[in-house]
Amino acid sequence: MRTRTALAVAIFCTALAAEKSRPQLKDGDIIFQTTQSSQSRAIQLATHSRYSHVGIVYFDKRQPMVLEAVQPVRVTPLKKFLARSVGGHYVVKRLKNADTVLTPAVLAKMQSVGRSYIGKNYDWAFGWSDNRIYCSELVWKIYKHGAGIELAPTKKLREFDLSHPAVKAKLKERYGKRVPLDEPVVAPSQLDESALLELVAEK
Repeated sequence: MRTRTALAVAIFCTALAAEKSRPQLKDGDIIFQTTQSSQSRAIQLATHSRYSHVGIVYFDKRQPMVLEAVQPVRVTPLKKFLARSVGGHYVVKRLKNADTVLTPAVLAKMQSVGRSYIGKNYDWAFGWSDNRIYCSELVWKIYKHGAGIELAPTKKLREFDLSHPAVKAKLKERYGKRVPLDEPVVAPSQLDESALLELVAEK
């Protein structure tokens, strides 16, 4: 009997510790990861960042979800999103003044903007139009059009480090000889480095 009681207490304590270790996420949080996609390494090399993918968190019936631009733009359960992270690593960042700026009305508008992109094809060419969307562009535009906040200035493609052979190969694969060097771009690294965000969780 004592053994069963001790086991039950141990299980409860383990579950409680696991619960406390989980990040306390909020609507509008931004989550970064590195994936094993074919373009992940090229993105990391060009941006000098450990992250190649990013999504935005919101809750649906109290369940944490991630709106992300993959093929196509979709809503993914957080658990499934994290399962793709290389080594299980991820980082969550939040707007520094989120409690005052991200009011229920603003969050509702951000969700409305986000839903308008669901189903759109992933933009393998990293263009700035809304016809197709890539991951960091999606997060940037949700904050811009939903909350009126520019998380980071855009850059031109030429401003990234395009010198590595793996990056050159990916550019040739996507564009041939006509690389759009002056196309506005926002990369996961720019969001990660944003002075407007603060770290709230990391694993």
